[in-house]
Amino acid sequence: MKLNLERLSSVPVHIQQVEIVERKGKGHPDTICDMAAEELSINLSRYYLEKFGRVLHHNVDKCILAGGSSDVTFGGGKVTKPIYLLLVGRATSEVGGTPVPVAEMVVEGTRKWLKETFRFLDVNKNIEIDHRIRPGSIDLVAAFDKGVDVPLANDTSIGVSFYPLSETERLVREVELYLNSKEIKEAHAYIGEDIKVMGVRIRDEITLTVAVAFISSLIQSLNDYMEIKRRVSSLVTSFCSSITARKVVVAVNTADVLEREAVYITVTGTSAESGDDGQVGRGNRVGGLITPYRPMTLEATAGKNAISHVGKLYNIAARNIAERVASADGVEEVYCYLVSRIGRPITEPQAVDLKVRSKLDDSDVKQIMEEAVEIELKGLPFLWKKVINREFELF
Repeated sequence: MKLNLERLSSVPVHIQQVEIVERKGKGHPDTICDMAAEELSINLSRYYLEKFGRVLHHNVDKCILAGGSSDVTFGGGKVTKPIYLLLVGRATSEVGGTPVPVAEMVVEGTRKWLKETFRFLDVNKNIEIDHRIRPGSIDLVAAFDKGVDVPLANDTSIGVSFYPLSETERLVREVELYLNSKEIKEAHAYIGEDIKVMGVRIRDEITLTVAVAFISSLIQSLNDYMEIKRRVSSLVTSFCSSITARKVVVAVNTADVLEREAVYITVTGTSAESGDDGQVGRGNRVGGLITPYRPMTLEATAGKNAISHVGKLYNIAARNIAERVASADGVEEVYCYLVSRIGRPITEPQAVDLKVRSKLDDSDVKQIMEEAVEIELKGLPFLWKKVINREFELF
């Protein structure tokens, strides 16, 4: 394994003239796909562990959502064509003649978390859940089974992360979580779960474009809608003042065409009901953001097995390493890159590259880096336990 340390020489993101950050909320079609894949992986892992004593081979990291159709009116509406959700992947479906109820876990497991997530989505009528889960390929199953003590990487893949978040990044993340919080939903039930926040900072001014799928049955007229929209804008503006002293301009549902009463209202709380489609990997990265001004990987973490799939493990580990190094006194910012090699132990990456902004001497930073990397790599064979307990923000 090669460990490399390099000083960051670029201008820090938070003092660059322009910064752009995005977050897709839990009701966004892309996030629904991520959640469907990850929940299936968790359910499979727990079932394998309970029935067979260990997590067996699976990768269910492909999922696509085809949006439905709906007839929406103020005060009501109905879904006229259900959302279609298709999960695709590989999983151990039989052990010694004992079948694994994969189909049941797909359908019933997905319905369960959908019901917990969406207050206005009828999981029996508004969505159709399907799957194409097949047995794994011989070579990958063999590699999985071979590395029992220290799993072998099932792919040659990249993990990338950074720490800490900039003020704009924190703002975008926290605004979505705020609008989707239990407290806000209890006080403002008309706010649906499909919320997307785009943050654009130009010098010292931040503009938040917030898309909110309002609930049609709780809004009686266009005037009612406009008042609710103003109320949400005021809520977000007030909330932002607790995070930043910068000027924040909040714009809610900017695609509305008021003269035609074409506004963003939904029956179910998600745009998936009326033609908006989704796919695994098109949404948030580990940590819950889309950050084009930071290093990113196209690797999607959702649905990959947490035992040996480095596409998941290395992105989590990169985040943990970056956070661990950045928490040391004198370290300001850290970017972390990890790359695996298929068939090698997951604890032995080809390279670990850290780019650090710090006032410390190189020798001090290197010691901090080496300690952080050692701790995180040693913990990789046990990381799956935290994954199936949902301890990481994977998307």
